[in-house]
Amino acid sequence: MATHTARRTATAALAAGLMLGLAACGTGDSSAGGPIALPDTSSSTTSGSATSSTNGSTASPSGPSASTTAPGTVGPASPTTTAQPGATTGTSKPKPTTASPKPTPTKATPSQTKSPKPKPPTKPEHADLRSGDSGPRVLKLQQELSALGYWLGEPDGDFGHLTQQAVWALQKTAGISRDGRVGPATQRAIDKGVRPSTTLRGNGVDINLKRQILMIVRDGQVRYTLNTSTGGGYKYTQKDGDVVTARTPKGTFSVYYTVDGKDEGFLGDMWRPRYFNGGYAVHGSPSIPAHAASHGCARVSNAAMNMIWARNYMPKGSTVIVR
Repeated sequence: MATHTARRTATAALAAGLMLGLAACGTGDSSAGGPIALPDTSSSTTSGSATSSTNGSTASPSGPSASTTAPGTVGPASPTTTAQPGATTGTSKPKPTTASPKPTPTKATPSQTKSPKPKPPTKPEHADLRSGDSGPRVLKLQQELSALGYWLGEPDGDFGHLTQQAVWALQKTAGISRDGRVGPATQRAIDKGVRPSTTLRGNGVDINLKRQILMIVRDGQVRYTLNTSTGGGYKYTQKDGDVVTARTPKGTFSVYYTVDGKDEGFLGDMWRPRYFNGGYAVHGSPSIPAHAASHGCARVSNAAMNMIWARNYMPKGSTVIVR
């Protein structure tokens, strides 16, 4: 019994020694590197030698204790390596790539070169020509009318008052609509070379009441044809109170009186009149419509009357035929 107890005591001491050595190795204490001294296991019932095991002796551990690690015991931890910023380890997942920022749109710098100013819109082309039009077509029209003797002054490419007067004179002569526009019918009359005829022999003025045209005749030939407006056939009151009809008397007359300027009368002003029968005269006016509208005189444009004076086409004593 005493021998059994002694063996258990020796075994416990041996285990305690081993644990002590392992503890010293785990802390890295250099003093634990030598042999571990076992406690004395002798007792009064044991002889002076160490307690025998099954083979009769107990071997003391030899060599450094740090070289022996008991199974299941965790050894000293390896030094921890701190990852440097930006370093990638073998086991770490790659960080997602940050998308590049979208480029900021740059506003276009306006060009320093000035753009040419847009041209004003041109007037739309008409199938016919009318007052207010201008350009090569109008110039061509004016030249054609002038060649036929329909006076309009100097061709300039602008369809103005005098061009309209000439168009009316042509339309009256051709017996077509007096609308003052140059459409297909008027253009055909121009292309045919329509001109009026006269009964006057020699020089003078021939006034055709039906056609409402005034012709300047030289050597029995019509040199110029003008739009005119004669007595309109309406009733009006004279200065003495008599009511009369606005009518231009027919016949053959002679110029007997002239006024070089504005002549102010009871029925209105007359520009540079040439009187041929009492108070009846050929004179200039700002209003010469395409129909008979006067009190009895033969109206022409102020520009036409200036031309008659400048070229002395109605001197005193010259013939005036009204028919």
